[in-house]
Amino acid sequence: MRAWTKEERYRVLKSAEEIRPLHERTAKSDYRQQYHIQSVTGLLNDPNGFVFHNGLWHLFYQWCPWGAVHGLKYWYHTVSSDLVTWKNLGACIRPDTEFDNKGAYSGSALPTGDSVYLYYTGNHRDEDWTRKSYTCLALLKDDGTAEKLPPLYGPNPGYTEHQRDPKIIYRKETGKYYIVLGAQTLDKKGRVIIYSSDSPTGDWSFAGELKVPGFEDFGDMWECPSIETISGYDVLLFCPQHLTLPGRGGTVHHNGYLLGHMDWESLTFLPDNTSFHVLDFGFDSYAAECAANPNDQTKATLVAWMGLPDAEYPTDEEDWSGCLTLPRELRVRDRRLIQQPLDALRALRGRKLDLEASALLPRVCEMELISRGGDMSLRLFAEESGSGGLAIVYDDEAKTITVDRSGLKRRFNVDQGEMRVRALPKGLFHLRIFIDRSSVEIFVNDGDAVFSSRIFPAEGEDRLRIEGDASLHLWELKRAVEDDFVV
Repeated sequence: MRAWTKEERYRVLKSAEEIRPLHERTAKSDYRQQYHIQSVTGLLNDPNGFVFHNGLWHLFYQWCPWGAVHGLKYWYHTVSSDLVTWKNLGACIRPDTEFDNKGAYSGSALPTGDSVYLYYTGNHRDEDWTRKSYTCLALLKDDGTAEKLPPLYGPNPGYTEHQRDPKIIYRKETGKYYIVLGAQTLDKKGRVIIYSSDSPTGDWSFAGELKVPGFEDFGDMWECPSIETISGYDVLLFCPQHLTLPGRGGTVHHNGYLLGHMDWESLTFLPDNTSFHVLDFGFDSYAAECAANPNDQTKATLVAWMGLPDAEYPTDEEDWSGCLTLPRELRVRDRRLIQQPLDALRALRGRKLDLEASALLPRVCEMELISRGGDMSLRLFAEESGSGGLAIVYDDEAKTITVDRSGLKRRFNVDQGEMRVRALPKGLFHLRIFIDRSSVEIFVNDGDAVFSSRIFPAEGEDRLRIEGDASLHLWELKRAVEDDFVV
């Protein structure tokens, strides 16, 4: 893999022409997605500022334009009217002030009347490379650019340099605005700290640390925190780092949630139980971002980075990396979050394929499987012999579903584990699978579980194999995201 110098990673992008040749090479990759948001060049990671305003969904992502490397980050802007087809608008927040001189890091958005405010972490580095994190504010203008306003506040001295990812929240019962921020205590414990204000742009004061009984020693940093209210439940979403969890292999970065009750007066989140629930059981999902649904308060819409920190992917060698998951509807059912594909995705369906005529598996398709009971085995992108590929196996006696990508030729992040297992106490009755050119998203039992993973099929890996009693339907899917070069 290429070794990047600090100067290369933190170079300022002055002109689109500097990266046009890189985009032209990137666009030729066999692994460019057809209906997922992906990096226009270089690296994509966290989704940011996901919000609905004036008939459009706005979604930004962390972007390092130079290659598959974490360096100087921008907010790249995309918009959609239906959460399916997306249009590139280009870089919106650029790291061009003293407060964000080494990156515009993750954050959120707030629509208020005719305005959308963007809250983000300004990553400042001194000459000796000492980090200072500022919570910054920008106004999204009609032309898609951002007008920066003075920073809201600087780093809190009671915590380490790791303070980032502001999530803006308004609570009607208190009449206040809150910013929840991921942080790390001086003795290296993951926390959420909270600031409050009477207005979205006014004076902000430190309100205190979020108390979460039973989770005082749960990873050394909590990234991308959010507190959502869905179907009358309070949900604390966050990404604890540098700890291992049962069934997650060697992965030390996780995205999950607690269901419970949030008391904004005492800044206490009381979990219903002591279980941290994984949000996505696949290999590649992190930094989930929620947007409220403007017409239905029983659900939210969620999107995540289909990747992980400290991970490598085959397209790194092509100098690009990263895509986002499909947006999903997020609800509460049986005291658990469920994620379901959007109904609007059905508009992408093209020709329905006759599986009796061919066992070839398209690189871009949607699959629906209805099980009639018993064991089930499905191999995606197997070899002609039927071996290899991505294995999806349901064991009816154990009531578990297993996803195993060790059979694919292009193996990566092996040290993080190549198998994921999810218990299905009610058995398996339904799978809905979305395949793009380098990803697969598996929705189990109408949203009870989801597995989001990157895969990179090689030559000869093009077959579908199924064993078990089930009906299977397969559709080709149309392109929904143009690979436009907009900077």
